[in-house]
Amino acid sequence: MTIELAEIVFYVLLIDSLGAVLVSMFGARWYTKNFQSFCRFFPPAKGWAIFYLILMTWIGSLLYEAGSLPLLESIL
Repeated sequence: MTIELAEIVFYVLLIDSLGAVLVSMFGARWYTKNFQSFCRFFPPAKGWAIFYLILMTWIGSLLYEAGSLPLLESIL
């Protein structure tokens, strides 16, 4: 079983989208306090974080149906 680049990129972006949702929902004050200069360009927005997570799950379902996620297929 070889892991393809598309699979690696998908899992990295999925973890990133989960982190974005967690930060926007539960750690917005911590994020704005500790990353003040970065927060000006990337504010913790709940709507965009949820949209990003939905988009990544949709892309994951497309990759799964195409057979491009062998690691997920072995788990399920």
